[in-house]
Formats: sequence, structure tokens, C-alpha cells
Amino acid sequence: MFPKYFLFGYASGVRRRYNSRFYAAEGCLEAFLVSTGIVALAEMGDKTQLLALMLAARYRRPVPVILGILVATLANHALAAWLGAGVAEVLGRDALRWILGLSFLAMAAWTLVPDKLEKEKPQSARLGAFAATLIAFFLVEMGDKTQIATVALAARYASIAAVVAGTTLGMMLADVPAVYFGERILRRVPAKMLHRVAAAGFALLGAIALFDPD
Repeated sequence: MFPKYFLFGYASGVRRRYNSRFYAAEGCLEAFLVSTGIVALAEMGDKTQLLALMLAARYRRPVPVILGILVATLANHALAAWLGAGVAEVLGRDALRWILGLSFLAMAAWTLVPDKLEKEKPQSARLGAFAATLIAFFLVEMGDKTQIATVALAARYASIAAVVAGTTLGMMLADVPAVYFGERILRRVPAKMLHRVAAAGFALLGAIALFDPD
């Protein structure tokens, strides 16, 4: 009898651990896919995409420009996700639910507002394409809608790594074609329609946060 109950208990423990890992992996995948899709759509026509166009035209060296975008986005969004995760730990569950819901709804409205890139300040002649892109992108992304979205997504989901990976991939999906194809990509892609889809996604996340207590 003892070996039977022992084996049954062991199997139940293994099943629980397997289920917890499965749901954790499923949550990470959801965080990654949602972050990728939302940011890729919101980035179309965003001021950082316009900056990518301008830097690509100025330096005509796509690889250093793309690497600069990648490093700047990783650094910026990692800080944003860390902040979002910290906020989630400090706030209570009910307060976090309301803040996230209202934040996502505000992001939905913000996404519909077209961006304009401010006049670029002259970069130092000593800076190359990579360094200039890195500095410019990191600064322009501060307070941008995609950074704020990263904060909210990291507070919504438990995995900082999945959110940062997703938002960074979303940025690259929008900005890399802009670097290589320039304004042609903007003329052919219906940015307004994509903004509406992104706004609908933010609104859905807001509604889920507000009305789904789980």
C-alpha cells in the first residue's frame, strides 16, 4: 500500500510542476506575442520610425543604423519594463487593475494621434552612424508611446524578458524596413489603419484589465 500511495503522490507532484511550467511558458508566449504585435503596429508612422528614415538617409549605412536602433531599444525598454514590474509589485491588485485598464485605454487614444519628429539637433561630427543612432533613439524614445506601452505591458505580464523581447522585435519589424526602403514603406503601408488596429488592441487590453479580475 505504501509504495502505491508514494508513487501516486510523486506523480501528482510531477503533474503539478509540469502544469505550472506549462502555464508559465504559455504566459510568456502571450506576453511576447502581444508585445510584438502592439508595438509593431503602434510604431508605424511614430516619431522613432521617422527618425530611422532620417538617419538612414543621412548616413546611408543601414547596418550600423539598425544596430544602433536595436541596442537603444533594448536599453530603453529594459528600463521601462523594470519600472513596470516594480510598479506592479508596489501597487495592490485592485489599484493595479484600474491603473492598467485606464493606461491601456489612454494608450489607445494616444495611438490615433499622428506623430511629428522635432527638428533634429546637429550631431557631433565625431559620432558615427552607430553612436549617433544609439544616442538619438534612446533619447527620442524617452516618454514615447512605445516606451509607455512597455511599462504597462511589463506591469500586466509577469515576464520582463518576454515583454522586452516582444517590444524590441516589434520596433525592429517596423524600423528595419524603413531603414532599407525609406519613404516607400510609408507610402505603401496604410499607417492610419494600422494605428486603428493598435488602438483596438490597447483598448482590448484595457477592457480585459478593468473587467477581468483574474
